[in-house]
Amino acid sequence: RSGQYTMNHDHSKKIPDGASFDRSGSQDSLDELSMDDYWKELENIHETRGNNHEERVALVVKEPDEGELEEEWLKEAGLSNLFGESSGDSLESMVFLSTLTRTQKAAVEKRVETVTQTMRKRNKQHQIPDVRDIFRLQNDSKGKVCDGSEPSTVRTSENKNETHDGTKGNFSLGTDEQKSLLEDMPSSDTDINLEISFAEQAANLKDSSVGKMYKGGGGDTLLPNFRLPKDKTGTTKIGDLAPQDMKKVYSLALIELTALYDILGTEFKQQKAVKIKTKDSGLFGVPLSLLLEQDQKKVPGTKIPLIFQKLIAQIEETTLETEGLLRIPGVATRVKGLCQELEAKFYEGTFNWENVKQHDAASLLKLFIRELPQPLLTVEYLKAFQDVQNLPTRKQQLQALNLLVILLPEANRDTLKVLLEFLQRVIDHRDKNKMTLKNVAMVMAPNLFTFHGFGSKTIEQSEFVMAAGTANVMRFMIQYQKLLWTIPKFIVNQVRKQNTESQKKDKKDKAMKKLLKKMAYDREKHEKQEKTPNDTDVPQGVIRVQAPHLSKVSMAIQLTEELKAGDIVARFLSQKSGNVQTLKKEEVFLYEIGGNIGERCLDDDTYMKDLYQLNPNAEWVIKPKQS
Repeated sequence: RSGQYTMNHDHSKKIPDGASFDRSGSQDSLDELSMDDYWKELENIHETRGNNHEERVALVVKEPDEGELEEEWLKEAGLSNLFGESSGDSLESMVFLSTLTRTQKAAVEKRVETVTQTMRKRNKQHQIPDVRDIFRLQNDSKGKVCDGSEPSTVRTSENKNETHDGTKGNFSLGTDEQKSLLEDMPSSDTDINLEISFAEQAANLKDSSVGKMYKGGGGDTLLPNFRLPKDKTGTTKIGDLAPQDMKKVYSLALIELTALYDILGTEFKQQKAVKIKTKDSGLFGVPLSLLLEQDQKKVPGTKIPLIFQKLIAQIEETTLETEGLLRIPGVATRVKGLCQELEAKFYEGTFNWENVKQHDAASLLKLFIRELPQPLLTVEYLKAFQDVQNLPTRKQQLQALNLLVILLPEANRDTLKVLLEFLQRVIDHRDKNKMTLKNVAMVMAPNLFTFHGFGSKTIEQSEFVMAAGTANVMRFMIQYQKLLWTIPKFIVNQVRKQNTESQKKDKKDKAMKKLLKKMAYDREKHEKQEKTPNDTDVPQGVIRVQAPHLSKVSMAIQLTEELKAGDIVARFLSQKSGNVQTLKKEEVFLYEIGGNIGERCLDDDTYMKDLYQLNPNAEWVIKPKQS
């Protein structure tokens, strides 16, 4: 039983009197009352669990052997061919490495170094490349590393102050031109700069005496009003990119997050769960992926578990103005009964929702989240989410959360998004329901962050600091949810650069040639079908936009300084003709396809001329968004 729960003490009796506990580790002081909500919530959780889940298997988190973590990390980052038997075929990794920033490289080197040493110790027979050679090799191959820095000087983070004379590429990837970029940018404290690598920003902040690392103090009633400055080439949201580019985004986000934690001196450890037996059908305690599989048979294409959607709808149906919503628990015995009844009748459609009281529905929603066999924030990253509270500045905490959201598996990310949007709607009615951002965060944090699988050994700090800290992370996630689903521009640029580099290298690669031939053949076929005699030559400054789903299937569009993606879509939609089904403005989007990106859905405010200059070889297509 002791390993069952992160907080395995009985807090009902020891809510401290006065606020004498040490607050140094938590970002902001949180007043006694709201902490009270946190412990009460924990108590309710224990109560529900007590009578119902003794048979629950704790999820074991495996302590990895030396080097194992790093090996796993390199695999996740898509760099496993830098070591081991396959260390030869690392052409693609070379391309990948050539697009990394200085801090990202340092993070990779650090891990390769550890793996290499471990392998030498284990005396594996295959040849183990020296980490310096990997980066040197890259430098000798034509084309300097993108930031022109000699990898030998990247050795460790002690060399941060060395200057490098960067050879400028088309994309600023945050190295030396950075320093000047940082100075040029009128960066108010609340602007989130997405143009430059977060870790590089942190390194520069550390280097400059100006950027004293500050604890984000100053009372916690108001969180800063962070915003994203407008990007002329369009903001990229999660879901806007094609899967092959998202894979690259994932690798880069992992390396970037690690680099950021390295610079800030926080350990970044992915946890590994040992596989445990879980239920393979039902509603509560079923893995998210399995639940979705089962739901997609009922509702094709659904991305959020049906029971989760239904519970939220049920809570909202009554009214979000109910005082103490989410804080006041349902009646434990009744909730347990409903839980069993839902298991039996939900999919049959015979469950009677009429009699479900609102507080019971809210308790069921929280129960659903807690009962997931692996936490919604995943075993891998739960600890990293918790550790966000240890980062020095609020802006860095936000940057880390942004990268963590990108790293979550799609099902977890989509479900989290729906949850956060719902919590925001509850807070919007705070005048009536008395649930402020802080109260909601307090009540929800134990449901997302305390997890039955982690013995209390995963929390080294005092539980108080831990409680206040996770509640803060929870507040951040609710408050800044819109920002967290953005893919930082510097990462999108790195993907573009990789695609450009790969295209260059591909020509040498036989297997690739075959693929290119096939693609060229497909394209030719595709062009033969689509080209009309008059649009073979598109003059400079004009783009050809295709819209196979609309009545006007193709148009040549003159680019002007002010022309935006939304204007082009509107122009197409205004050309109505009889028989084609009419699509509404919010159903179709302009896509940038090919060139240096797989495919990207453009936001309406994208300035087309700026984007055209960034990706002159793209094709432009208007189509509905694939769900």
